Amino acid sequence: MTTVLTLDLGTNGARAGVFDVEKKRIVAKGEAAYPTRHLPPNRAEQDPEDWWRALGVVVPQVLAEAGNPEIAAITTATFSSTVVVCDRQGVPVGPAILWMDARASAEAEASHGVKHPVLAYAGGSNAVEWLVPKAMWLARHQPEVWNRTEVICEALDFVNFRLTGEWAGSLMNATCKWNYDSRSRAFCHDLYEAFGVPELAEKLPQRIVDIGGVIAPLDPAVAAQWGLRGEPIVVQGGIDAHMGTFGADCVEPGTMLFIGGTSNVHLTQVPDDGMPVEGVWGPYPHALTPGLRMIEGGQVSAGSILKWLSQDIFGVEDGALSDLLQAAEAIEPEMTGLLALDFWMGNRTPYRDARLRGAFLGLSLSHGRAHIYRAAITAVALGAANVVFDLERQGVAVDRIVMAGGIMRNPVWLQATIDAIGKPVGIAEDDNLSLYGNAVAAAVGLGLWPDLTTAASALRAPVRHAEPDPARHAQYRRLLAQYREAVDTLTPILHALSDGPSKEPAA
Repeated sequence: MTTVLTLDLGTNGARAGVFDVEKKRIVAKGEAAYPTRHLPPNRAEQDPEDWWRALGVVVPQVLAEAGNPEIAAITTATFSSTVVVCDRQGVPVGPAILWMDARASAEAEASHGVKHPVLAYAGGSNAVEWLVPKAMWLARHQPEVWNRTEVICEALDFVNFRLTGEWAGSLMNATCKWNYDSRSRAFCHDLYEAFGVPELAEKLPQRIVDIGGVIAPLDPAVAAQWGLRGEPIVVQGGIDAHMGTFGADCVEPGTMLFIGGTSNVHLTQVPDDGMPVEGVWGPYPHALTPGLRMIEGGQVSAGSILKWLSQDIFGVEDGALSDLLQAAEAIEPEMTGLLALDFWMGNRTPYRDARLRGAFLGLSLSHGRAHIYRAAITAVALGAANVVFDLERQGVAVDRIVMAGGIMRNPVWLQATIDAIGKPVGIAEDDNLSLYGNAVAAAVGLGLWPDLTTAASALRAPVRHAEPDPARHAQYRRLLAQYREAVDTLTPILHALSDGPSKEPAA
């Protein structure tokens, strides 16, 4: 029996799973939480030591639940763009800056004016979430922390260092978030110099390891601390959602992993043929698998809109949500008399416009909570369909979709998304696709399969089949035309509202 340990650090906590390679399933899993500190106006921080403490709680629990088997390999996935600053021994010199932290907006905006071939991998500029703008912010606003920083890295790199004592960056994270040149396998010193942080290249982990590559053996002290049997190797992982593509077997061009939750993520790959794809993050060469380019589309706000509307505005608690869902489902999408835009926190794909804002159009005194909630669901579903259709318009094939995430807990939203896209989908029966994806990488690191694509096909998580409703899809296609027209018409107004009151003196 070959058993691997799969770890996943998310925004709210650390998950761990024990995966039986022969049985092709997770035999034990658990989770331990850690806190986030939110600071005005737009900062979010965590203590990296809390991550390690959480792993020290959950890993022994899942090992015990699985019967304390010998572990052959360990692979970790983490939230991306959660940035750690520490010394060479892995001791933090400041708090970790969370992915959602928006303090570096000016630094991200400054990247728009820089011309460099590698920025084409990122759609021409950096996003505020990513490591490079955050490094620029630290250098400019907290030079005392920046000067003490010997290593700046992702949460993934920090955990892998604690596991092995070796600094190693993931090719995925480096390509997607560090402006690393994945084609020449080199840091872009000239680009970092243009950003005003020429020393950044030396502060990043120098060894870049492909997903499925072996980093080093597990530190025996960690094995003893966790009560772990065996002499496992530590295998490189990557970004949590992206590792889920292996768990869903959505690696080949034409397949897409759709993760619906607080925000929505659309992950797919295209041939490395130079075809431009606009309105997305990427295409990133070789970030997921060699010879292909990875695309990341997304909706910044999705389930967060529905939660805001039901809980904060309507005052509906989770236990009473079923009544609202039942009432909303009874209303046909076109019969609400409403059109909404899902841009509460801007748009990532396909408009790539952080200044767009949400809207409800057509409100009257006859509208009730169910009409408004149904219109919000429709807006989020139309936003998802708009991503898929825009990719197809640009020549990106989307033939097979697997859905996962918090969307599974809202059946009306789930079916609306399927109907709006209008394609059959596979629905993941286990919401731990990152844990499955880590197991795929671990199996490749152990030499059990020759590559990630083959291993993903063999070890993929089970899915159930779901079909769209043709009549509902026809409604959504008509509504999508109105949705797009509304975006074109309202963009100047939404920009003005986002920018705030005019600074011009009154006449």
